[in-house]
Amino acid sequence: MKLQEILSQVQPLACQGSLQIDIQDVCTDSRQAKPGSLFIAVKGTQTDGHAFIPKAIEQGATALLVSDEIPSDLPDGVTCVRVVDTESASGPVITQFYGNPTKILKLVGVTGTNGKTTIATVLYQLFRALGHRCGLISTVCNYVDEREVPATHTTPDPVTLNRLLAEMVSAGCEYAFMECSSHAIQQQRIGGLTFAGGIFTNLTRDHLDYHKTFENYRDAKKLFFDGLSKEAFAITNADDRNGMVMVQNCAATVSTYSVRTAADFKARILEESLEGMLLEMDGMEVSVRFVGRFNVQNLLAVYGAARKLGVGREEALQALSTLHPVNGRFEAIRSPKGFSAIVDYAHTPDALVNVLEAINEIKRNGRVITVCGAGGNRDKGKRPIMAQEAANHSDHVIITSDNPRFEEPADIVNDMLAGLDEKQMQKTLSIVDRREAIRTAAAMAQPGDIILVAGKGHEPYQEVKGVKHHFDDHEEIRKAFGLE
Repeated sequence: MKLQEILSQVQPLACQGSLQIDIQDVCTDSRQAKPGSLFIAVKGTQTDGHAFIPKAIEQGATALLVSDEIPSDLPDGVTCVRVVDTESASGPVITQFYGNPTKILKLVGVTGTNGKTTIATVLYQLFRALGHRCGLISTVCNYVDEREVPATHTTPDPVTLNRLLAEMVSAGCEYAFMECSSHAIQQQRIGGLTFAGGIFTNLTRDHLDYHKTFENYRDAKKLFFDGLSKEAFAITNADDRNGMVMVQNCAATVSTYSVRTAADFKARILEESLEGMLLEMDGMEVSVRFVGRFNVQNLLAVYGAARKLGVGREEALQALSTLHPVNGRFEAIRSPKGFSAIVDYAHTPDALVNVLEAINEIKRNGRVITVCGAGGNRDKGKRPIMAQEAANHSDHVIITSDNPRFEEPADIVNDMLAGLDEKQMQKTLSIVDRREAIRTAAAMAQPGDIILVAGKGHEPYQEVKGVKHHFDDHEEIRKAFGLE
């Protein structure tokens, strides 16, 4: 593709060299540059891509897109184009290079603090169950129709993202469902994409290490809905106090969902157990394998999006009844001794409350034992709050290590314990070793008890000092239960 065509969606300020050269590849990482590459120098949160221009040229890059001054020592045969901001230009440029895949796919984005993975994944499962080819971009795993592509970020960088979307088009996919993280929206990784619809889940404290204030975090999410076109749909959670804030300036057709108030899509729980729920949804009864009020909201968002994409009511509800929870999201493991464990990714105070409330609603005469921690090098302010919520909604709590990253695990545990009063401390243990914490919970459990192991969910590793060591909560629970 000619460089001029690739740059057709941006306004160059200056150019040195020919725009008629052929471009074979686009990259934002100088180490991936090669002959025929267009290297986009983006100023990131940690590094400035402009510092790596010499490396990109050394690797053989044919063209450069910059926002700083064009280098005075530009080699012959290398074209350099300057724009106001390469971060905002990178999305439109990269999606143009990959043939604008979202002009062909119907792309639905999901944003919010909790529920993104479940909603995006269940939408993918639902449309596949209805016989459609589709793709998924999520925290747990990416899929190009049936093909699994490992995920490293909730929302990939623009090059990886557009490459995946282009592969979906090549595979004959009609739909794509993706999580849109606040980081990705703020950093304009989804720039240039055309969304058929957007879904808002909820907004609670998270990622304040990056956004600094809750208002900045909220506004980053809102940018996604501000960017939807009038041809798109927006579905928002009427039960969340920020639900209508998200769509204040939205040009898309807005619909709401709720379990508590008037909305376009409503549902209520008729029966509930560890195996699932019987719901009344949109005036019909449907049995699902999901548990908890928070999952009713997730399923309403899925149902609403399916209806907006043209699926009939009965067809959508019948498909929902066949689907199962996402890996690491309220997954139950039963012990032969009469108690159970729930594995869940809950790593924010609100998510922890949602899961614990669901467990307390379905437990009979047993106790709730919660094993949880908090990630290192992330928002420290939520650590004592998570410990408080665990203690408020559990009979016993074990505070342990999660992904300490570059912090000392004991320091993170102490930050959590600092949020507890004397009464809460009486029901709380601290065991830094996560494996030992899970074993201790299993040893404490009696028939009827439910153990919640929260924080890591689908992750099969524990990250310590920059190294990911194999650790899977599912495996550790089964070993502690004598199932392996």
